[in-house]
Amino acid sequence: MKGNGSLSWRLSCYASAVAAVHLLASSCSPEAQPAQRSEKSEPTALAGEPQGVGKLVLAFGDSLYAGYGLAPNESFPAQLEQALRKSGVAVSVQNAGVSGDTTAAGLERLEFTLAGLPRVPDLAIVGLGGNDMLRGLDPAVTRRNLQSICGRLRERGIPVVLTGMLAPPNLGADYRRRFDAVFPDVAKQCGAALYPFFLQGVVTDSALMLPDRIHPNREGVQRVVRAIAPTIGAELAKAPSRQ
Repeated sequence: MKGNGSLSWRLSCYASAVAAVHLLASSCSPEAQPAQRSEKSEPTALAGEPQGVGKLVLAFGDSLYAGYGLAPNESFPAQLEQALRKSGVAVSVQNAGVSGDTTAAGLERLEFTLAGLPRVPDLAIVGLGGNDMLRGLDPAVTRRNLQSICGRLRERGIPVVLTGMLAPPNLGADYRRRFDAVFPDVAKQCGAALYPFFLQGVVTDSALMLPDRIHPNREGVQRVVRAIAPTIGAELAKAPSRQ
């Protein structure tokens, strides 16, 4: 991991790149709009059912989970499943990432997503909030939506790992302070495990990012998986199998 100055600079680049993407999307021709609506009409991108006996993990997030710009087997859920299995954990990680999702959109599709699973998952990994930040949405709204998502999962007895994001400096010190506090606060309130920054050690290295400077490439996802897999493994070890 490079110094804080480098991280702040990279986060600023990240925010600028995504702002450009949103601007481009808003100016697309009418012919492009049906494809966008079609993408959002599919609230999940679930992989196949679990193979054999083992734990079921729901990866519920945005494009960072969906695997934007990557082959299906290069996405975060797919690589996490591979890593956990190599470590001896019998597990299936279901990819429920949807590109562009805010916390509000995630909350809206949560029940539908859970209903589409083969059974109640043993663990849920939640990675939403980045698009809220990049659109400048009120962190109080992000907090409420994440609390509701985590709360509904916990009501079903599903343990949660929350993967956080950090706001870039160009959004201002006040916004940054309020947004960055959302994830540790929600994790504490909901009794969820916390991985503070999903792109830790990745966003600062251009070799680990796609050319859009927004999403990790295959090697970047590998770096994320190596860092977060111990947390996921520890939480799974505590969760009794539902099979």
